[in-house]
This record gives sequence, structure tokens and C-alpha cells, in this order.
Amino acid sequence: MKRLMVREPSELAEVAQRTWVIWAGLFALGIGFGVLVTGHGFPWWLAPLMSATMFAGSVEFILVGMLAAGAPLGAVALTTLLVNSRHLFYGLSFPLHLVRGRMRKAYSVFALCDEAYALTANRDPNTLTSGSILWTQFGLHASWALGALSGGVAGAYLLSGLKGMGFVLTALFIVLTMDAYRENPDRIVLGLALGAALVAQVVLPGSMVLLAMSLFAIALIARSKSARPGHVLGDFRA
Repeated sequence: MKRLMVREPSELAEVAQRTWVIWAGLFALGIGFGVLVTGHGFPWWLAPLMSATMFAGSVEFILVGMLAAGAPLGAVALTTLLVNSRHLFYGLSFPLHLVRGRMRKAYSVFALCDEAYALTANRDPNTLTSGSILWTQFGLHASWALGALSGGVAGAYLLSGLKGMGFVLTALFIVLTMDAYRENPDRIVLGLALGAALVAQVVLPGSMVLLAMSLFAIALIARSKSARPGHVLGDFRA
């Protein structure tokens, strides 16, 4: 891991000063994830293990519920692909060309997440360096994993037997949905999302998330095809 990081402390200090609030937010969210993992009856160490090796954010929350419900491996894989497919588009404008070295580039690809993209892709490339990009991503990665470790330990030894933690995932996505809608209030997209969820719950309740996301994706593609030239669709993120 040391080989992946540059050694200039000034870059780390600069990145920490600019992004520590985001790091703190991910740490807090990781605590919730760790508690959720133990709340589903899994061992505490699974939370930091998933966070350190997957670093997939919302997908990890979904996977915990699917694993607890005994979902088929194919459904788990397809759900992961659908949720994380947005990263393919992130890669089109992420400043990976500024990262030096094959190992560093490989880690940067692995650690590409929503927050890393937001903190780097929109900045002036002249202000970015290989070290600043990597420190930003490593800080996000470490914050998430350490938060999951703290939450897993707390859930196993301090909050054992606590009920209602299964609602953490639902509450998370409700808040994310509210924030996304306030930023881009597109009622049509919101209606499509709710309609897809209702249909999936009625038709295939056992794999509701997978079917709902598939229907929602199809609906968005159909809407995009039928949109007027020059019309910009609302950006609605889950």
C-alpha cells in the first residue's frame, strides 16, 4: 500500500484540509453499515472485510440484505452490475491520466466512487497531481472501511440484540432520494422510479430490487429515446 501513495506530506495535508468533511461523512455512514451487518446476524469482521475489498458503498448495503435473504448468486451479480454501472461513465472524464504508475492507476480504478469523482473530475486539471488524486481516494476508502470496522464492533459487542436496524438501508435511500429530487426536481423520473418499485413488489417480491432497477432502467432509456432534440433529462440518482 505504501507504494501506491506518494510521500509528500504537503499533498496529504492539502487533501485532508479540503476533504475531511467528506471523509467524516463516509466514516459515519460506515458505522451504520457495520451495525447493519451484525444486525443481520453476520460476524462483525464481515463489515470491514467487505468495505476494504469491495468499496462499493450503496451496493454493500443492498448485498447484506440479499445475502441475509439467501438471494441467488446470479441476482446478486446482476444487481451489483446494475448499481455500479454508473462508474463506467465516471471513467470517461475521471483524470486517471494524471495518476503515475501502473499500480497507482490500478488502485485509482478500484477506488473510484461517487465522492472521488465529485472531488476530482470537476476541478481544474492543472491543480491536480497524482498524489492529490490518490490521497483523496485513499482517504475515502480508509474512512469507509474504518467506519465499518467501528460499526461492526459496536454492533457485535455494544448493540447486540438491538431491533430495527434493518431500516437503516431504507432510511439511507429515502434521504438520498430526497436530496436528489431537491437538486433536480423531475416528477416524471420520480414517478417512473415509484412505478417500477410497485410493479416489482407485486410481480416478483422475492427479487424486488433487481426487477425494479431493470424496469426503471428500461423506462429511462425509453424516455430518453422519445425526448425532444435538445431536451435534457433530469439527473436522478439513487
